[in-house]
Parts: sequence; structure tokens; C-alpha cells
Amino acid sequence: MEALQPVRGTRDLIGEDQRRHAYVVETARRIAALYGFDEWSTPIFEDTGVFSRSLGDTSDVVSKEMYSFTDRGGDFLTLRPEGTAGVCRALVSNGLTQSLPQKVFYAGPMFRYERPQKGRYRQFHQIGAELIGPSEPAADAEAIALGAHILDALGLAGQTVLELNTLGDLESRSAWRAALIGYFAERRDALSEESQARLERNPLRILDSKSPADQALVADAPLIGAYLTERARSLWDGLRTALDGFGVPFRENPRIVRGLDYYSHTAFEFVTDRLGAQGTVLAGGRYDGLVADMGGPQTPAIGWAAGIERLSMLLENAPAAPSAVAVIPIGEGAQASAILVLQTLRRAGIRAEMSYRGNLKRRLERANKIGAGFAVILGEEEAARGVAQLKDLGQGTQQEVAIDRLPAMLGTRND
Repeated sequence: MEALQPVRGTRDLIGEDQRRHAYVVETARRIAALYGFDEWSTPIFEDTGVFSRSLGDTSDVVSKEMYSFTDRGGDFLTLRPEGTAGVCRALVSNGLTQSLPQKVFYAGPMFRYERPQKGRYRQFHQIGAELIGPSEPAADAEAIALGAHILDALGLAGQTVLELNTLGDLESRSAWRAALIGYFAERRDALSEESQARLERNPLRILDSKSPADQALVADAPLIGAYLTERARSLWDGLRTALDGFGVPFRENPRIVRGLDYYSHTAFEFVTDRLGAQGTVLAGGRYDGLVADMGGPQTPAIGWAAGIERLSMLLENAPAAPSAVAVIPIGEGAQASAILVLQTLRRAGIRAEMSYRGNLKRRLERANKIGAGFAVILGEEEAARGVAQLKDLGQGTQQEVAIDRLPAMLGTRND
């Protein structure tokens, strides 16, 4: 019978891959807590309206990439393609719009039907942060500073560059949109078929096109800077000043538009040249209308998400597997005492393992295979005296140690 394989675009996280994944999440969780962000966990699937309403019908995510299905009760559901919409739905559902600001961190799997490529899967994982409530540019800068701090803690600050843009307010974007329609309409025949369809519905999405023909036209397309209202320009200036205050370097990139329809004002990406064409590792922006789309009041917010797979790939060194202590009983009469030692070490916070078969040589080979730093060898005679042989597997030395002293000794040596 043919062995079953994982579904295309998914993968198993085992060994080093899992350690890299866990290290990214644990590091991000620790830094987010320093900034006052609490962790939320929202359902992996939601009513499809949570995403179709928030992401926009013209977005690629809604039109091409969502995993949607009708369940047995007739409800139309979707596996979450991103985390922000679910957080905003949870804010409204749990009556938290009157308890602002809310600073939210999350981590977990997302799902999009797209062509698998380097660092991108159909089931992928993200960390993310949402700062909901403040409208001041300093709040945007703090959210971005959190992302920069996490990248720094992962050792990736020198491998990434923050690119920054503004999408302006609704009035700014309306004027800019009209200018883009005029510009691209004059060049319609040179646009890709997909961008021709986008021209009337959402011309901003043309700016995000990957088509070489579209990109050639985008290079000379109108920039939003010429259409910013006074308020939008004030927020843009305030953001850049605040980022300087947080000590976060950036470069302006007027072509960043973000792929989802709910963004306004701030848009940003941390990019790298180490992952080929797919160089964005952390990105986000301001989305002042999304909470209202979920049935709540008009609420300003800023957030970002980062792909754990891409961050894991950028780590210079994989986190080492935790060192263990191998407990080795010699003779059946020593096994009961060995189990007591095993559990005593674990309760003291020391990783300990025991093989259940094999002679001393084979069990020592097993200890080396699992990367154990020490072996506690316990024979029947030693057990009767309350002692064990403690073998340093790295140095090859061995000494007799009182069993009740093992947790203190191994706790120090395994730090």
C-alpha cells in the first residue's frame, strides 16, 4: 500500500524545523509582552463574511485564495487566510470596544490556496500584533518598533530593511485613485488582462502587480504624495518623526500599497534580499475602518503580521535541542529506583529520559544519540546504598553521587 504524504503546500514540523518555529514564536511572545501586548487566540475558521467583508471582494485573497466550505448546518465558513480580521471580530464579539486601547499579539496557522514556493505554503504560520484604539502617529511607530525589536531579538535586524509609505485618508486616496484611473486608462492596451479588470474596481491593486508589463507602467504612475490632505500629511510627518524617536531606521518606498483593502495611512514592510523575489518578512499598516466593518464603532488601529516560515529560514543557527540526562538502570531490580530518579529529575525541571531495553553499551549509545550530556547509571547494589554513577558523556569521566544530590548537581551542569 502506498504511503500517504502531506497535502501539497503543507509540511510537517519535526526536529530542527520545529525548534526554529518554536524559537520564533517564543521570542516574539517575550518581546511583545515587554510592550504590553496580551496574547489572543481566535478560531481557525470563521464565518466567511468576516473575511469577504474585511478584505474586499477585489483582493486576490478573497477572489482566488480562500479555503471556504459549507458545513453540515449550511453555514458558509472559511479557514482564516490572515489574523487581523479575526482579532477585530473578537474585539466586537467580546464587547471590548469600550475598553480601549487593546494591544494584541497572536501566533498560529493561516490558510491560502496559492502556488507553493520558497517560504510560502498553503498552510502557513504567522505571528502578528494589533494596537487597537489610538490614532496618533506615535502608536503606529510603537507597533513598528515592536516588529523591529522582534527582528533584532531574532538576530535579523541586519538582514532586513524597513520600507515605509502612506496611503493617506479616504479623501487623499479618492483623488489619487482618480489620477491612477486616468493614467492607466490611457495605457489600457499595455496592461495585463488581470490589471485591465482591476482598473475600474480597484486601480491601487495594479501597483502591486507582478506582471513585468504592468511594472513598467507602474514606474511612472502618479504618487499619492501629491494628493495628501493636510491631515494625512500631518500624520505622515508625525510617523516619521516618531520612528526617529523610537530609534527605528527606515527608507521611504512610495510603491508600497499592501494587498488588502482595509489599509489606510501607514503602510510598511520589513524586506530582505536573502529570500529571492519573496523578500517581505514582516508587513502591515493602519486600518481605521475594519472594526466598524465587523459591526463595531469606528475605531482606529495599526497592526502587522510576519511569516514564521520565512523568519525561521533567516535564522543563522538552529536552536540546539535541549540537553537531556539519560537514566540507565542495570538489572531488573534497579528499574523501580531508576524510575523514581527519572521523575525526581523531571520535577526539578531537568529533561530526563530512560531506555527500557538493551545492555549498558546499547543504552549509552542511545544516550549519545539523543544528545544527553550526562548518564545516571544505577545498579541494584547502588540503589540499595542510595547512590548512582554519574557519567559525564562529553568528558568521559564518572563519579559516584548520592541520589538525593543529583537534582542540584545536574541542574547546575545543564544550565
